[in-house]
Amino acid sequence: MTTTTTTYGHLPAIRIASPEGAEAIVTLFGAHLVSWKSADGKQRIFMSEHSALDGSKALRGGVPVIFPQFAERGTGMRHGFARTATWRHVAGGVEGTMGYGLFELTHADLAPQVAEAWPHEFALRLRVALHDKELQLVLEVENTGEDLLQFAAALHTYFHIDAGEEARITGLEAAPLVIRDKIDRIYRHIGAPIQLNGMRLEQSGFRDAVVWNPGPADAAALSDLGDDEWQRFVCIEPASVDPMPLYPGETWTGRHVVTA
Repeated sequence: MTTTTTTYGHLPAIRIASPEGAEAIVTLFGAHLVSWKSADGKQRIFMSEHSALDGSKALRGGVPVIFPQFAERGTGMRHGFARTATWRHVAGGVEGTMGYGLFELTHADLAPQVAEAWPHEFALRLRVALHDKELQLVLEVENTGEDLLQFAAALHTYFHIDAGEEARITGLEAAPLVIRDKIDRIYRHIGAPIQLNGMRLEQSGFRDAVVWNPGPADAAALSDLGDDEWQRFVCIEPASVDPMPLYPGETWTGRHVVTA
């Protein structure tokens, strides 16, 4: 089987495998990708050793799904409710050489207090597919209600950095961007691929890209991140940080493809 049930910490999860050996684990809590190993066995995603794994708070690391609000750019909870909601695994299998899993969240799945605070009918779907050294994440937002909804979205990807290696990013600025301390930048109107230490990142649908790392001072203030763990990752996230309109019956699609 290419999709099997498992657990990650105390969280129910789905393991997705491709025929040649690539593997991913996605928790139903947040439809959160917590592991991606390419077919060569290399872990490409960072997860903090201090992250809560019991559903009590958002996970630190992996790929949090940001929806319907980016950061504090709105009146709802920081980064929205999708990353702390319980999703459903609705499909999985093999298509050609790719193993995949499909996860869904609707307004009916939300806790009552969350549904009341954001009373818009919607269907949110995340498709996770992989083969060899490629990971594909496809996020869909469908307006299933009768009113206009406005939303922001991002896939807040924590890329693993090997010990002693620098995070070197090209494709965002004229010169390579090397992460040596705190950074929090939004890059607008992303079209060309981004390169990170030999990995190729391509996105569509998402308008922006965000690069984030807390640096040593802010990392020390985060209870779910080790003081030195900031050196082991960099976040490069496809995002649309400003609200986008979605009319009844419409569907928006954002894609993120990473090739190692």
